[in-house]
Amino acid sequence: MTNPVIAAGSKVTMHFALRLESGEVVDSTFTGKPASLVVGDGNLPDAFEGLLHGMKEGDAETFTVLPEQAFGQPNPRNVQELPRSQFDSEMALSEGLVVSFADKSGSELPGVVTAFDDERVTIDFNHPLAGKHLMFQVEILEVLDPD
Repeated sequence: MTNPVIAAGSKVTMHFALRLESGEVVDSTFTGKPASLVVGDGNLPDAFEGLLHGMKEGDAETFTVLPEQAFGQPNPRNVQELPRSQFDSEMALSEGLVVSFADKSGSELPGVVTAFDDERVTIDFNHPLAGKHLMFQVEILEVLDPD
């Protein structure tokens, strides 16, 4: 009997690591519990899932993922200047601080403080990994065919 290959609907258990080109680890399961998902369930971005198709139990691979395949390029329109008065006066602002906002539908929208003074606060709403080349390392532990 041959090992099943990953396809839409496959149940996959795997270790993965997501690294920047510099080698900095963004996320990894290699030192903990492996990740389990159903291919197509939305837990993994489509571009990353597509890389898994055709792999089988025991396979290990490292892929280079371009920004356009992952989180896109930064969009200058996603950087907004807001009046300082929109923030709680007790809030201690600092560059790199992640602040949560509500979008028009009421969903949470995180933004990163990139600059501020007494009058204005600059917030970057781009995904933190936008514009980054990523290394996606996977080790497939188990593949189950769709039921």
